[in-house]
Amino acid sequence: MVSSMKLRLLSLYPDQMNIYADRGNILFLQHRCEWRGIEFEVTRCGPGERFDPAEHDLLYMGGGQDRDQKAVARDLVETKRDSVARAKADGAALLAVCGGYQLLGESYELEGETIEGLGLVDLKTVREPGPRLIGPVAIEVDLDGSPKILAGFENHGGRTRLGNGTTPLGRVVHGHGNNGQDGFEGVREDNLIGTYLHGPLLPKNAWLADHLIATGLEHHHGERPELEPLDDGLEEAAHQAALTAARNG
Repeated sequence: MVSSMKLRLLSLYPDQMNIYADRGNILFLQHRCEWRGIEFEVTRCGPGERFDPAEHDLLYMGGGQDRDQKAVARDLVETKRDSVARAKADGAALLAVCGGYQLLGESYELEGETIEGLGLVDLKTVREPGPRLIGPVAIEVDLDGSPKILAGFENHGGRTRLGNGTTPLGRVVHGHGNNGQDGFEGVREDNLIGTYLHGPLLPKNAWLADHLIATGLEHHHGERPELEPLDDGLEEAAHQAALTAARNG
């Protein structure tokens, strides 16, 4: 039964990578678990700290300022790359937002410096001349054969380009997306999701939160549960408000 289940979340660099209220994504996941009687455990993992990938079902990393992202990138590669890769390979869910998303790839070229990333997915980010890509955004996503809309807010100077064969998270309906040119936003591979959508993302898109919860529970318990429906009236109103903002540009 779902009520006997437990979800173990690992928060990577919660103090350094928490711009635009990204920590709210964790609180939302916690509430949706607790409302269903699912035990929820959060472990923080900061600079210099290592972790056992077998002890976590969902990994989360938000966005940060450029200086924080540079420092985090070095530490991420030196102390956590192998563990993150093992967690992904073992079926844990992974959500990375903005700066965290950029660090999933091969590199981020910023102000003449190339920052090495985790290399989990084939993508590169470059800070190119031109304005930041800012504003409400909506994308069409299909994770399970049923297309849905994600709505949020983007604010990034980097332009991310996916390698050949790499799958975007979704197609841009309104807004800029990865680079403002190719019409794609984010990345997904197995249980990994990377996106530029801030706001925070999950309270405006409760279905994605439940997708992550179910994936994490499957990792922990070996079976994907049917999650109890919740009264999502407020969440749906937040989604519609974000979608309207994106439509109005």
